[in-house]
Amino acid sequence: MIIKSKAPLRLGLAGGGTDVSPYSDLHGGAILNATISSYAYAVLEPTNDGKIEFITGSSGMRYSFTADNYIPFDNRDYELQAGVYNRIVREFTKQHLSFRLTTWIEAPQGSGLGTSSTLMVAILGAFKEWLQLPLGQYDIAHMAFEIERIEMKMAGGKQDQYAATFGGVNYLEFFGNDKVIVNPLSIKQDVLNELEMNLLLYFTETRRDSAQIITHQVENVKKNNMEAIEAMHKLKEQAQLMKECLLRGNVDEIGTILNLGWLNKKKMASAITNDQLDNIYEAALHAGATGGKISGAGGGGFMFFYCPGTTKLKVDETLRAFGGSTKSFTFTSQGLTTWTINH
Repeated sequence: MIIKSKAPLRLGLAGGGTDVSPYSDLHGGAILNATISSYAYAVLEPTNDGKIEFITGSSGMRYSFTADNYIPFDNRDYELQAGVYNRIVREFTKQHLSFRLTTWIEAPQGSGLGTSSTLMVAILGAFKEWLQLPLGQYDIAHMAFEIERIEMKMAGGKQDQYAATFGGVNYLEFFGNDKVIVNPLSIKQDVLNELEMNLLLYFTETRRDSAQIITHQVENVKKNNMEAIEAMHKLKEQAQLMKECLLRGNVDEIGTILNLGWLNKKKMASAITNDQLDNIYEAALHAGATGGKISGAGGGGFMFFYCPGTTKLKVDETLRAFGGSTKSFTFTSQGLTTWTINH
């Protein structure tokens, strides 16, 4: 028996950062995101040799342990795998398991597409499938959030776990006490086609430490930094504007809404942008894009731009001069998917 799972990465179109406590607890947050055709994968093979083996990433690094009820998550290569396993044993099986777990992601970690949280969801989904755990979509997303943010103390927000689990285009609302409401948006296919064609996803060939940026953002809220807090209010408004824009089919307004978000997101924490990213952004606008944003917490990784008409070709050519690369994608409607292969 082999258990397999996959969960989609996401583009955060609007409202990014308002899902992070304490802002979401104090003021309520809102994010609009959409999942894309790049995935995190987990392949779980039950064994009876009394061992646990993690095989990670494209390099295929192997880490082997004697099966136990707890595995320290002190190595970044397998910290997510260990974190999920520890929770599963503590809450469900009450005894150790023996298995081989292979995982990989179709984008570099730290690139702003929600890679770590999406992989967390994929791993959790594989255990749910194997052990037939009584977990619904909200349960899986919330458990992934708890493991990553509370138990493992990894800084970040809540949007990625819900996007990966539910899939599709969602307007997410965040409140105190970790309450989250997922509002799936029924967007006309013509509108999604146009949005997909006009968005250019660009990898800056850099990675960033999102935890450091988010920690600074959190400190700004705790210190009642009004410029940062007001910027987050504007980003929450941006999510509402983006939702209305997509539902009404006013696709070419998206660039303006993205640009509004770019101007405000930079005020949330100093490391969100830098001279290189500012230069890339200005060059894209000069080539015909009407707006864009840094994906994820900021500081590097992926950026994307709205390019109306046929300007995508010119923007693509312009950005290649900065040494990065573009990534093709399609929007996906399916979230976490699991299945079992019986031999």
